[in-house]
Amino acid sequence: MIKAAPSAVAQSFLTVQVGEERFALPASDVAEVIRRPALTRVPLGPSSLLGVANLRGAVMPVVSLHSLLGGKGSPSSNARVVVIDRGAPVGLVIDRVASLGAVTDGTASGAEEGDAGGSSAPARLIDLDALLSRDFGSFARRTQQRRVSAPHEGHTQDAAAHDEVALVCFAVAGQDFALPLASVHEVVALPDEVVTVPRADAVSLGVMPLRGSLLPLVSLRRLLGLRESGSREGKSRAVVARVGGGLVGLVTDGMREILRIPASAIDPVPAILTRSDAEAQIQGICRLEGGQRLVSVLSTERLFRDQALVEQIRPQEEKDHEMGTVEGSSNGDEQFIVFQLGGEEYGLPITSVEEVVRVPETLTRLPKAPAFIEGVMNLRGRVVPVIDQRRRFNFEGRGGRRRERVVVVRIDHMQAGFVVDTVSEVLKIPHNQLRPTPDLAADGSQVIDRIANIEVEGRMILLLNPRELLDRAEKDLLAAMGDGHPEQPNS
Repeated sequence: MIKAAPSAVAQSFLTVQVGEERFALPASDVAEVIRRPALTRVPLGPSSLLGVANLRGAVMPVVSLHSLLGGKGSPSSNARVVVIDRGAPVGLVIDRVASLGAVTDGTASGAEEGDAGGSSAPARLIDLDALLSRDFGSFARRTQQRRVSAPHEGHTQDAAAHDEVALVCFAVAGQDFALPLASVHEVVALPDEVVTVPRADAVSLGVMPLRGSLLPLVSLRRLLGLRESGSREGKSRAVVARVGGGLVGLVTDGMREILRIPASAIDPVPAILTRSDAEAQIQGICRLEGGQRLVSVLSTERLFRDQALVEQIRPQEEKDHEMGTVEGSSNGDEQFIVFQLGGEEYGLPITSVEEVVRVPETLTRLPKAPAFIEGVMNLRGRVVPVIDQRRRFNFEGRGGRRRERVVVVRIDHMQAGFVVDTVSEVLKIPHNQLRPTPDLAADGSQVIDRIANIEVEGRMILLLNPRELLDRAEKDLLAAMGDGHPEQPNS
């Protein structure tokens, strides 16, 4: 929208070029002009929203001024971002920038960078608030109330969950193992290089940095006495577990799933098998898929019975109080399941995630269901609708079928499984790295709840609001199916 200025009063302005036209932005609104930063795409946002970027620790929505003005196409390769202040930074992508000037009659002229004599055409003033409100509402902050309630979402789970055991499953030497979720601090990717420690125990692989501290790494293969592979796989993960007040990274071949199963599904290890050292480290065997798949449940206490190894881990507690004590690691931190979707990283609060499972070989299709509904799956007697989140976010293509996972989310009575490209990590993120999300939709509904801005790693993780995610899924499904009832899947 074009804004006329009072004719008798001169104002300072910044002239910008968008396509073939020139526009003037009030200089008082402009904080700075920067090169176009790396962007993280935000799904389900207005077409003018190009993504969000990190601006010195602040999460800044980056908007195409060309699109806001009704144009089509993309910005030029030399585009710049004009940062304006609306209580928080907002970036406007423009093609070129001109010099400062003055306006007296609703139009302005100014010499463009590189032009001689200031012969550029007049520029019209832009009413930024009117333009932004059309696509983004008022940019009002409606996130503080959610900040208070979000960490407690998981307390709305059914009472039946008390009889369930939550497990983090991972692969070691071609076998499936698990640790109780309560003993897992997080699951992280291994760096390209690990610093080895001279004369360390045979199971020790070295140390890696983890948010300002050094994390000792232990080979779970060696600890369990399993065969060695020629080289470490690229998808290897360190399961960070607490041992005797300190943290240790158990190096695995890759993360599999997060399961919540009845305690009755875990059998004790047969006594005859507990005679060997390796099997004695297993506290139970979990039966999945009707007993066709067995997962060995480990115990951190039994894994580290070697007192000398425990003594190697213990100094970590003394060197880093924040990382090595229960209080320091939990105060101000929130735990998230991190997954990939369409080339971007997303997170869900672990309290709202029931399970992370493999995509079933077959799904029961629902009649008259929208395209993003893959079908329903039978999850140990429960009928769970399965949603292709790529289609809901309007992403093209698919992830590798072998690495796809279903993230099962429950809030109150609602439950659904969301197909994602891959699940990579379980992260504990300090509150000082969590940023509120600007209003990115005109109707005020925001699937993106917050953004984890991990500057030291150059990462920006979009944190989804599980309640909003399920509300939208339920509404879309009901709208498509009317009052009909889906068919029950075969067991």
